[in-house]
Amino acid sequence: MPERNIEFGKFGARGIKGHEAVARQLNALANFVATPVTHRRGLLARLHYLTRTGHAREAARAAGLTVTDRTLKAWLDGRRNPSKKNLRTIETAYLTVRRHNVAKYLLARLNREGRGTRVEFHPLNQSQVTRPHQRALSFRTLNVRHWDRIVEAWAADDEAALDDAWVNDAVVDLGSEWGQYEYVTNIGFAA
Repeated sequence: MPERNIEFGKFGARGIKGHEAVARQLNALANFVATPVTHRRGLLARLHYLTRTGHAREAARAAGLTVTDRTLKAWLDGRRNPSKKNLRTIETAYLTVRRHNVAKYLLARLNREGRGTRVEFHPLNQSQVTRPHQRALSFRTLNVRHWDRIVEAWAADDEAALDDAWVNDAVVDLGSEWGQYEYVTNIGFAA
């Protein structure tokens, strides 16, 4: 692609890739448990989410939480604490199951029956770039109508697919300046 940045930040510009900002915003909309898994409250919230129904337990096992029911009960009762490896497994399983559960709802809210969602592009930070190397970038808005591939890649936690979907389904609609918004300080939208 002609406008993909090869040496981003060479002159001091700061920002993150657009698809990373989109993933961060989708994560915020998914309302994950805020308390860390290392605290008892956060651990219990995640375990209750992953074990409250038979369907949730199956999804947790598919996501990698393969401990026995006896061990889960001991964790829930506080008789035993999970190891660091198991805490990482619990966190990964929770994020995977939550993304999968929320994806359908988010997709419907973002697509809004074909009307789409208004997205704000906040340009990259050029405060550390010398004057001759600065580009004229402005705040932009765009109505994104097709979120299917974007939400699907986010739910699967596939960063390469999310980057491809974000660039090819959304950012290119900015016109000839789309490459200037590959890196941003923030992407804003609501659902």
